[in-house]
This record gives sequence, structure tokens and C-alpha cells, in this order.
Amino acid sequence: MQPLKLVVVSAGLGKPSSTRLLGDRLAEATRRGLAGRDVAADVQVVELRDVAVDIANNLLTGFPAPGLRAAIEAVTEADALIAVTPIFTASYSGLFKSFFDVLDNTALVGKPVLIAATGGTARHSLALEHALRPLFAYLRATVAPTAVYAATDDWGSGAAAGTDGLGARITRAGGELADLAGRVPRTAPRRAPIDEVVPFAEQLAALRRG
Repeated sequence: MQPLKLVVVSAGLGKPSSTRLLGDRLAEATRRGLAGRDVAADVQVVELRDVAVDIANNLLTGFPAPGLRAAIEAVTEADALIAVTPIFTASYSGLFKSFFDVLDNTALVGKPVLIAATGGTARHSLALEHALRPLFAYLRATVAPTAVYAATDDWGSGAAAGTDGLGARITRAGGELADLAGRVPRTAPRRAPIDEVVPFAEQLAALRRG
């Protein structure tokens, strides 16, 4: 059997980024969980900062540039997804939301997804439940029960050792995603219909008719 395709979508803006670091930690925990079920995994990371301009242009024109097209295909064809965003003003970042806006609205149906976020203080952790979880529920993804939030203070010795706090949440969430991914039959890759691009004028006319 081919390895399971695990894709991490990181909306971190910095380089290095705590958002990317959290995504990497969750991917490793998921890979360990899958290995315990005798399932191999290939991990791919989609850094949204690298396609930010392409996302904006796609929203205006409906035409994805090659870099954005590759990111969309990676997410659409993934067997499982880890989605990580920084929290700004008590919600996901605009870059994060804009990327999922350009996906086909059926791209994530039934796909196992683990949601996670980073922020300066713990008081923003509820954004996972009042913003991210409803977003992926709307997209009809299968969202893992444990969502992981990492505040600045969470990156301590306990998190690094994986014995308590953030480390324990990462391990639990990775195991849950591995369990969900192991239950979903892997069939032919589902592609977003981006090869046949509908001109923006036609999309606008259709919206007005609706």
C-alpha cells in the first residue's frame, strides 16, 4: 500500500515560525500514531506565506498561479490534513481563511483534519472552537476531537519533553488524527476542478442570477 499523504497547511508569517513549528510537531505525532497502526506516511508542508500574492490574485481573477495550483492539489489529494494558523484579533488569520476560500467547496468532504493555532496568550485559545472548528464543519471535513493551541508560554521544557502540557496535547491530537485517517478508505485522489477555469465575469453573473 502506498504511504498515506499527510499535508500540513501553515499560515505562519515569520521565518522561522512558531505556527510552522507546531505543524511539524503535530505531523510527527501523527506519523508516530500511524506507525503504531503499521501505516507509513509521507508529510508535505504547504507554507501559505509563499503563495500569499497568488491567493489574492486568485480571489480577484479566478486564475490560480502555478504555486497556488500545486498547494490546492496537495490539500485536495491529501489523505489527512493538519491546519495551523496564528490567531489575530480572536480569529484565524486572513491569509488562512483566504486559502480555504479558493478551494473547491467539496475538496475537504470527509477528509480527516486536525486544527491547531498559535498566539501570544492563552486567552485566544477559544478561537479554535468558535472560528476554526465551525469553518471545517462547514466544509464537511471530519475534524479530530482535540484541537491544539500553543501560547508563547507553552514552549517550555514540558512541551519539549512531551510529558505534560502542550506535549501531551500534541501527542493526543496526533493519535486522534492517525485513528481517523486509518478509518477512511483511500481511493483515487480527489482533485479540485481547477483545470477548467470559469472566467470571473461568468462567476459574477452566476452569483447575481442566484
